[in-house]
Amino acid sequence: MKKRVWSFVLAAVLVLGLLSGCGGSGGGGGSSDGGGSGGEASDSGKVLNIYVWNQEFQEKFNDNYPEVEKLSSDKSITYLKDGTEVHWIVNPNQDGVYQQKLDEALPISQLGITTADVPNQYKYTQEAVTTADGEIRALSYQATPGMMVYRRSIAQAVLGTDDPDTVAAAVADWDKFYETAGQMKAAGYYMYSGRADTYRVYSNNVSAPWVDGNTVVVDQSMMTWVERSMKDTQEGINHNVTGQWIDEWNKDMGPDSKVFCFFLPAWGLDVCIKPNVEGTSAEQDWAVCPSPQGFYWGGTWLIAANGTDNMSQVKDIMLKMTSDRDILRNLAVNNGEMSNDQPLMEELAQSPEFGIDLLGGQNYLGVLSDAAASISLANVSPYDQGCTEEFQNTFGDYFNGKIDLEKAKANFEVAIGERYPELKSGGVRWPS
Repeated sequence: MKKRVWSFVLAAVLVLGLLSGCGGSGGGGGSSDGGGSGGEASDSGKVLNIYVWNQEFQEKFNDNYPEVEKLSSDKSITYLKDGTEVHWIVNPNQDGVYQQKLDEALPISQLGITTADVPNQYKYTQEAVTTADGEIRALSYQATPGMMVYRRSIAQAVLGTDDPDTVAAAVADWDKFYETAGQMKAAGYYMYSGRADTYRVYSNNVSAPWVDGNTVVVDQSMMTWVERSMKDTQEGINHNVTGQWIDEWNKDMGPDSKVFCFFLPAWGLDVCIKPNVEGTSAEQDWAVCPSPQGFYWGGTWLIAANGTDNMSQVKDIMLKMTSDRDILRNLAVNNGEMSNDQPLMEELAQSPEFGIDLLGGQNYLGVLSDAAASISLANVSPYDQGCTEEFQNTFGDYFNGKIDLEKAKANFEVAIGERYPELKSGGVRWPS
């Protein structure tokens, strides 16, 4: 039997409910032993499968885990000093596959890990993966409050300065944001890329969970997003890019783009912005400030497969990658992370020596530190991923002019009932 650990990426802050990342059960695809749940955990394996949704965690692991000895020529295998082979398996996030993996995960208590072992982690990162009976099923190395990432050159051209405090005042709330957006449009720029960019800002600020009993509840914040997105597209405030992680979105971050800002967490600096500007005139043309409303986006969780046959090594990986201060400091300094160590992040937020080249030396942690400590999961529910996916899909046809608003609502009601039959009888309640 092979030993396994899972690394999760909680995309869209559970609003998409989208748990994607390294998985560990055979049901996730790619395992040759046919199952990741069930069986007794032990300490006898010599092959460790880590399921990932891309190479992000793989690179961080290879660069920072102290037991790494070498990599295979194609980098698909990492060899540890004790002879263990780590096999990296890309397992795309589809149909809630990683939510299922989290549900099946080995609680950290069964690895011999307690909260006393990880006292400095932001509490919400543990609450997000805690079961109703109080069992923590995963550990994260990131905190992911959001910020507004903007282009310095456009700020200088339109606002006369790229100073983060001045720009922050110009986007301090949605009214000021749209005053500034009008200036951007008049000068020939787009305020932001497309409707998906603002989705999390609105969805993180709903007043209640998606589901009340067996009724799906569409919050007013979601309809405000719909109305505002359509208006911004029609008026040329945004660039009408239809999604994220697509070529058009990447190009909007590039050196020739006229898009002013993006809404991203700290990991977005290294994962999203940097690859699109590295080696160009725009590679230091960025700065950050608070968003008009607070939000958060995702994070990466490590989970242990139920039935792992090397518990001690899985435990070591989880603890070192999520609580070792030297590793977490390296992730902040070298990868632009907001690492999951609250005292360390508060220390670096105050340090005049901390900053990254992408932001022209700006200390982004000063923008994010307070926001991370105040993240609330009060309105998170198990239905978030499905509700968000169906909401965005059905209203996509509305944004594209294929159907009217009432038809989009009706399509959502049908889609959500098909996805969650247990909610069909309760229907959908729309804001008045």
